[in-house]
Amino acid sequence: MDFIRNEDIRLLQQWIRECKHPVVVGHTHPDGDALGATAALCLYLKNLAGKDVACAFSDNPPENLLFILPEEIPYCFHNRDAAATERRIREADLVFLLDCNAFHRTESLEEPLKASPARKVLIDHHLNPDRDSFGLSFSTPHISSASEVLYWILKALGQGPEGEAPKGASAFSLATAGASPSGQALPNDIGSALLTGMTTDTNNFANSVFPSTFRMASELMAAGVDRDAILQQIYNCYRENRVRLMGYMQSERMVLLPEGAAYMVLTREIQQRYDMHEGETEGLVNVPLTIGKVRLSLFLKEDKGHFRVSIRSKKGTSAQQLAMQYFHGGGHENAAGGKLFIGEDIPCADDAPAYIEKAVKAFLA
Repeated sequence: MDFIRNEDIRLLQQWIRECKHPVVVGHTHPDGDALGATAALCLYLKNLAGKDVACAFSDNPPENLLFILPEEIPYCFHNRDAAATERRIREADLVFLLDCNAFHRTESLEEPLKASPARKVLIDHHLNPDRDSFGLSFSTPHISSASEVLYWILKALGQGPEGEAPKGASAFSLATAGASPSGQALPNDIGSALLTGMTTDTNNFANSVFPSTFRMASELMAAGVDRDAILQQIYNCYRENRVRLMGYMQSERMVLLPEGAAYMVLTREIQQRYDMHEGETEGLVNVPLTIGKVRLSLFLKEDKGHFRVSIRSKKGTSAQQLAMQYFHGGGHENAAGGKLFIGEDIPCADDAPAYIEKAVKAFLA
C-alpha cells in the first residue's frame, strides 16, 4: 500500500512500544466503520501489545451495532460521563483518531483532544485530512473504509524492517509492537471487527470498493472470519419498527424530482411515532438509487436545531460536491453527508423540502 511508508510504521511501532495508556477515538454518531476500526485497534493494543487502552466516543453507538464492541475493552461515552471521558483523554500518552479527518468530527471531544499533549495518530479514508494536528497520519481516499486502512497498517506492523513478511509467518501475521516478528496469527476477533467495519461502510460491497477491498475480505475469510455471522448481525437483527418505518418512508415520504434525484425527510414527529432508535434508518438513503432514472438520493433526518443529511449517488454524479456546496459537509464521490441548519440555512424545519429541491435543481443543471 503506497500510503503506508516503512519509516512511519517503524515510528508507530516505537510509539506503541513506549506508550502505557493509549486512547482510541472515533467520530460522533459512530457508524459500523468507526466502531469496527476502533474495536480492532483496541483489541490489538490490549491483547497483542499489552497496553492499558480505552475507547472514547462523544455519544452512544446505535443499538444494532453494539455487538461490535468487545466486552474486554473499557468504553467512555462523553454524553454519559463527561468527566470520566475527559479524564481518560488527559491521562493518555498516545491518541488514535479513526474514521474522521479532523478533531472537530468528534464534536464534544474536540477541545479535550486538541488540548492533550499526547502523541497523536490519524487513521482515516476521507478527503482533506488535518495532518498538521497529528504526529503520524495514515490517510487516503482510495481505500474503502477506515477498517481497511487499519487492516493494511496492522499487516505492516507484523512485517520485518525491510517490508518483508516474517519468515514462517502466515499472510495475516502480526508481531507484538516493537518486538521481533513472531508470526503470531491475527486473532479472529480483530479480523471480525475489521470485516464488519468495511462491510458496513461499503454497504456490503455496493460502493467505494477497490481491488484491495476484495483482497482484504478474501484474506480475512481464508483466516477463519465468519462473514455469514457478520451479515446476520448487521442486516437481520433489526426491530419491527424499523421495517415499518422503511415502508412508510418509501411509500409516503419519497419524492422523485424530474432532474433524476430523490429525497426523503424524516421529521422528529415521524421518529417519535415509530419510536425510532439511533442507527435504525441506516441504508434508507440507498433505496431510491434502485430506480433506474434516479442518480442522486438524499435522506434528511431531523435533529436538535438541524437536519443530518446523507447523500448517495451513481457514478458520474458527485454526492461529495453536493454535500460540500449546499450542506456544510463532504465525504466520498458517491457517498457523502452534511448538515442543514434550522435558522441558518432555512427558517424552520418545514422549509427543508424547498431547500433540497432548489439545491438539487441548481446542482444538476
